[in-house]
Amino acid sequence: MTPTEKAYFWQPQINDWEATDLSGNAFCKQQSSIHHQFVYWCQKLTSDENYPKSALATTGFACVGPAPSVGHADADGLTVSLPGGISITGLHAGNIELLGAVLSQL
Repeated sequence: MTPTEKAYFWQPQINDWEATDLSGNAFCKQQSSIHHQFVYWCQKLTSDENYPKSALATTGFACVGPAPSVGHADADGLTVSLPGGISITGLHAGNIELLGAVLSQL
């Protein structure tokens, strides 16, 4: 199976999972799917720029990655990119509780 065929296989699986109240692990057990492959494709389908946009569905996942450095030590940390183009940058151990407070308001 080609990567494109795998992507077209996994996208409906991810969509079906989102329609449930199950954790990813529980969903995979129910569907007899392999959890680490499920996680891989969830991440890939929400971040792969080469995958056709028409085949992507909004998964509701948030992307977390290192914040881009702008030359200031205090700007380093994590960036959380939410659906809709919202990004929270500069998160670190000293202010991570702020993330929970912000997300609870969304």
